[in-house]
Amino acid sequence: MRHITDRLVRVISAFAGDLDVTVGGVDILDPGERRLLLTEWNDTAVDVAATTVPEVFAAQVAATPGAIAVVCDRAELSYAELDARADRLARLLIGRGVGPESVVGVLMERSADLLVALLGVLKAGAAYLPVDPGYPADRIAYMLADAGAVCVLSSQTAATAVPAGLPVVIVDAELSAGQPAVDQRTVTDADRIRPLLPGHPAYIIYTSGSTGVPKGVVATQGDVAALVLDRGWGLSRTSRVLFHAPHVFDASTYEIWGPLCAGGRVVVAPEREMDAAGLRGLIAAHGLTHVHATAGLLRVLAQEDPGCLAGVQEILTGGDVVPAEAVRRILGACPGTEVRHLYGPTEITLCATQFVTGGPVSDVLPMGRAMDNTRAYVLDAQLCPVPAGVAGELYLAGAGLARGYLGRPALTGERFVACPFEDGQRMYRTGDQVRWTADGLLVFMGRADDQVKIRGFRIEPAEVQSAVAAHPHVASAAVVAREDVPGDKRLVAYVVPTPDQKGRDTAAEVREFITGRLPEHMVPSAVLELDTLPLTPNGKLDRKALPAPEYTTGAGTGRQPSSLREQLLCGAFAQVLGLEAVGMDDDFFTLGGHSLLAVRLISRIRSVLGVELPLRTLFETPTPAGLAERLGDGRRARAALVAGARPDRVPVSFAQRRLWFLGQLEGPSPVYNLPVVVRLSGGVDRVALDAALRDVLGRHEVLRTVIGVAEGSRISGLWMWRRWSGGWSGRR
Repeated sequence: MRHITDRLVRVISAFAGDLDVTVGGVDILDPGERRLLLTEWNDTAVDVAATTVPEVFAAQVAATPGAIAVVCDRAELSYAELDARADRLARLLIGRGVGPESVVGVLMERSADLLVALLGVLKAGAAYLPVDPGYPADRIAYMLADAGAVCVLSSQTAATAVPAGLPVVIVDAELSAGQPAVDQRTVTDADRIRPLLPGHPAYIIYTSGSTGVPKGVVATQGDVAALVLDRGWGLSRTSRVLFHAPHVFDASTYEIWGPLCAGGRVVVAPEREMDAAGLRGLIAAHGLTHVHATAGLLRVLAQEDPGCLAGVQEILTGGDVVPAEAVRRILGACPGTEVRHLYGPTEITLCATQFVTGGPVSDVLPMGRAMDNTRAYVLDAQLCPVPAGVAGELYLAGAGLARGYLGRPALTGERFVACPFEDGQRMYRTGDQVRWTADGLLVFMGRADDQVKIRGFRIEPAEVQSAVAAHPHVASAAVVAREDVPGDKRLVAYVVPTPDQKGRDTAAEVREFITGRLPEHMVPSAVLELDTLPLTPNGKLDRKALPAPEYTTGAGTGRQPSSLREQLLCGAFAQVLGLEAVGMDDDFFTLGGHSLLAVRLISRIRSVLGVELPLRTLFETPTPAGLAERLGDGRRARAALVAGARPDRVPVSFAQRRLWFLGQLEGPSPVYNLPVVVRLSGGVDRVALDAALRDVLGRHEVLRTVIGVAEGSRISGLWMWRRWSGGWSGRR
């Protein structure tokens, strides 16, 4: 209340002193608040020398040349082997005139060779342009041409997607060829066509563009080095990080360069969508310590199998609003694990703020605080700081700030603006509405524009709308993001057909049309035909009047299941999609399914049919009929856990041995007791409560286990049933 009163007094005083002052020109902050917002909460300065990724990696090679750097399936590469392969590729590129300011396309599947290719490009001094082989041909051609790629690194299987006319280097063939008798020393500036500097580009990642075409964000060598050298990561030589993000997604920057620049190990995930069973297997097989999951994937994992991440030290997440309940479920099922919430657009080199929690979790997960040498400013429309608790637009400055958009000086100038608080510096206008908490944490409030995040990918609906409107039989179109089910955000396209389309299925034609022009994550989940787009009185699109899509149309009306197995399959489809019924020939994706729901469906099939199907099988045959034919290809799911035989005395774990030792050393102590008070409302059935507690005690041996000494000095766990003898007392 005092702060509000003080600000009101300042407003009144400002108007009394100058009748010409505007409301926006009144500064309501006192000097102490201004210092807190601009300086103290942005005190992130760390003295770090500007460097490049090859320099940081070279230091790790020199320190631990024999340590394992990359694991892919059963193959391993040491730091020395990875360095040598990348050097060989870098020398080949340099021989073709590639160097600083050059752009090299990398169109490959996820593999160990992909890491060699990316490192080889950086060692040559060039920037890599990651391209997904699964992208539509037109988009691949546009990206390579717009970026001015001088050549493309590819594999024997993916090279067919490279547009004609571009020089191609087949990486796997090049690396499998006999070793030439050339200089095997690490590539340095003496070998490059010009010296490599921290300000030279490291990679170009294309994001969705509001003008209808994607735009390339240019991150520099210094940006990437600053990211991976940040003190907050805690990566070391014992770290084992899973690389499963698409390399066109900036999360791969952390998954690859984070461990490689810290002496850790990159574990390359199989080339398929990741689900709970796959994660559980990789964690067990490789001892993973760090796993990144988008907010959408984390939500699905928390619902389906939160314990699949047990054993990792840290789960990183972000890319959209992270559900607090999902974090609670994950932490509850994974003792000792922490969740690191990352925030940051591609223009700030993956992330600018972080928040780490091991629990408890508030209802809204904060974005956290700015990283090393990064500043966060929450400003109003006049670029003035707003008080804590007040929403404003987030601007980011300092380390990680990208060069801008490749070949788009006007757009770069619009989004990368002069920083009024730092002489000669720029800041990036994020478009995100945030607020400061009283203790200096940032909290996400929403977007200032139409940009959305779908399954971790940033999408401008205007780009999708342009692709839809390009269909020759669409008179007008609109694309919006809907969240009709909480936590399930989807793109929906609305089209008004041209008059000559009467009687034709325009929606189906449009969906097929854009599927060949946009990446999978940008294709709308539904296309609806309208007679006209609803407008507001002032002539703008009336979003509230747009109808919700009916994914149920036609579902379950076709061929019906003829066996119990087929009935169970159709039931699993219907349950995951939220439909009453699904027919044998109904397409999962046509009914509104997407990659995250696919993870849930595979988990459901595992539960009801006891069969472990690869996620890719659903993408290959997305109908119950198709999956029914493929069930024989899957392996049997792991058997349900059952209680095993127990001897009279069970060996204790190391943790139990430690507690017993402390008890003997220090005597009785409540330090490790965890009292919990639960408030119940309404009437309490004491008999039922007593029975429920007894069921819990009977189900979990550890709750009725005592530790004692037997056979001299041997410590053994004694499990025994102890009848509940305590009475009950109640208080209203």
